[in-house]
Amino acid sequence: AGWWHPIIKKCDRGLVCTQVNPWYSHCRKPASSSKRVSTTSALSSKTTSTSTKSTWTSSTPVLSSQTTSTSTTSTSASNTPTPSPTGRVKFKYYGVNQSCAEFGSSTIPGVLGTHYTWPTTDSIDFFLGKGFNTFRIAFLMERISPPTTGLTGPFDTAYLGDLKRTVSYITGKGGYAVLDPHNYLRYNGSVITDEAAFTIWWTNLATEFKSDPKVVFDINNEPHSIPASDAFKMNQVGVNAIRAAGATSQLILVEGTSWSGAWSWTGWSGNSEVYGAITDPYNNVAIEMHQYLDTDGSGTSDVCVSNTIGAERIADATAWLKANNLKGFLGEMGGGSNDVCIDAIKGALSAMQEPGTPWIGFLWWAAGPWWGNYFQSIEPPNGAAIPRILPEALEPFL
Repeated sequence: AGWWHPIIKKCDRGLVCTQVNPWYSHCRKPASSSKRVSTTSALSSKTTSTSTKSTWTSSTPVLSSQTTSTSTTSTSASNTPTPSPTGRVKFKYYGVNQSCAEFGSSTIPGVLGTHYTWPTTDSIDFFLGKGFNTFRIAFLMERISPPTTGLTGPFDTAYLGDLKRTVSYITGKGGYAVLDPHNYLRYNGSVITDEAAFTIWWTNLATEFKSDPKVVFDINNEPHSIPASDAFKMNQVGVNAIRAAGATSQLILVEGTSWSGAWSWTGWSGNSEVYGAITDPYNNVAIEMHQYLDTDGSGTSDVCVSNTIGAERIADATAWLKANNLKGFLGEMGGGSNDVCIDAIKGALSAMQEPGTPWIGFLWWAAGPWWGNYFQSIEPPNGAAIPRILPEALEPFL
């Protein structure tokens, strides 16, 4: 549920597709649904508002001539960071999702600057300057591996080159770059089940990045509508392929079904029943979960359930990670720029930084030059989440 098919352009059964801007559409269930509602364009799970592209400094995106967007911001009482909590364990990986190279995924391969773009150097430098160190770079498998040649064929030279230059810019400045195939464990309209092909794909990609210790491999964004055991199997295949390719020092992130939600990890998703068996000969794998704070957990509303919902929705997952001696990585979280949501975000982060925490990383959703006035946009200089979310909820936990 919640996934918009990139080829036949329809939602899963029972959902309605709504276009929200030229690049993104989303599929929704009623808010009363007990499961997460994903909002997608072809293969992305977040909603945006219509955006415009305009320049805010002389710097350009890492890899193209497109420029960043201006956006409407929330009213802020103060831009001074809230004082830091004491007695906490800092995250090793702390930063933002850079979402833009997966845009326009109903058009494959698409045109750079029209259907998709890449993060800007200004945005990366802004967050590094604040003290954040991790950037999750979303991209599409269909663009790097054209459907005409499939998962086992050669990579598209231009798209791979743009990805590599983005990664090199980040890691060259000391940051971590998370490679995020933002595909929901689907390729060219079908769930990925071919273990041999997936092995070749990850072997080839890992080979391109194995010499960079600041790269993090994310096996696949938000599998959904498949059994947890199937998602687990393909994630283990990815781990095995990456290590066999010679990428032995980097962190690997694995994600569960049901959009890898923290709130459902030990419940109806079934993830807790199988992911405890994940193996890595180098013992450097973490469980990536995502969590939003609105009623249906979709991240489509700026109204959070309560000011304690952040800590509440990750509590069972935290206990499961500890019980299974596994590391956790919260790869996406978002909420509105209001007192209730800010308290909820801070509550989650405080819980994640308690002594003995299994959590090693946290990333905000999202930055990226085309997000416009999307309420969770933290793209500088005018992203709607910058006036309050950044100084009040995120910077105190650096």
